[in-house]
Amino acid sequence: MKKAMKILSKCISAAGLMLLCLLAIWVISSKASGGEPSLIGYQAKAVLSGSMEPTFMTGSIIVVKQPDRNLKTEDIITFKSGDKLITHRIIEVKKTKAGVLYQTKGDNNDAPDMEYVQPENITGKYVGFTIPYAGYAAEFAASKEGSALLLFIPGLLLMLSAARTIFLALKEYETKNA
Repeated sequence: MKKAMKILSKCISAAGLMLLCLLAIWVISSKASGGEPSLIGYQAKAVLSGSMEPTFMTGSIIVVKQPDRNLKTEDIITFKSGDKLITHRIIEVKKTKAGVLYQTKGDNNDAPDMEYVQPENITGKYVGFTIPYAGYAAEFAASKEGSALLLFIPGLLLMLSAARTIFLALKEYETKNA
């Protein structure tokens, strides 16, 4: 039982370290390229307001993908409005001579959004995957301080792991030669 717990502990530690390293690589590469973090066409977006509660809670991460142009009522989209991104539900699809426009509304809002969304402003369509509260960590990781910490922590953990391995090897060597 003790050996199984030791193996499980090592596996969890290794998985956590790998996840931390992958998060660091993902954030840093997206910062360096000046784009949004993306993996195989999917993007993670942090929910920063309560306008879509209870569908997603503030601080959650949602996953969106580049939408096809076949959007319909009830689809949840992320779109640009000025310099910010908003994720709301489509409540009406309006066909005009100039093209299609989308009326959106946050599930927790009393009224629809003031302006219709143009297709070129849509950056993603919600794919149904949410990670509650992870948005707080993602927002911190994307900050200057968080990015620096993501570089520092994996290096520190690797150094501590190496020091522990050396210490255990020396201890075993002393035991055998005593």
